Amino acid sequence: MSKKSTGELFIELKAEKNLKNYLRRNEGEFLLSLSEYLNNLLESKNLELKTVLKNCNLNRSYVYNIFSGERKNPSRPKVLAIGLAMDLNLEEMQYLLRYAKQNLLYPRDTWDSVIISAIEQRLSVLQTNELLESLGETVFLE
Repeated sequence: MSKKSTGELFIELKAEKNLKNYLRRNEGEFLLSLSEYLNNLLESKNLELKTVLKNCNLNRSYVYNIFSGERKNPSRPKVLAIGLAMDLNLEEMQYLLRYAKQNLLYPRDTWDSVIISAIEQRLSVLQTNELLESLGETVFLE
């Protein structure tokens, strides 16, 4: 993916007098769009979108719009539901959250800890909601 480290980019950015030059020179270093990342995951994991749609328990057209790039800012719970439906591991989920411009999962947060555990246990969206509810936490899909 990236060829330069974040530190290298920082040093280069701070030294550059012309921001356009920096952006042009490093255009391959910037994050993909959410839809590009999701579609890359579909391909790399040999998943079909219809399977993800079925497993995430979200409105089908809403999810299609996320994958097509028409919907750019889905809520954190919906991003997590899509990630669970894709059976992402914790590292992949953290990247998904980053591409969605959402907070990463944080183990000092009780709710996030439940989600992290669900990811590690490879629970489905419904199982994760049941786990959240059984522990007195807010479910992420009503």
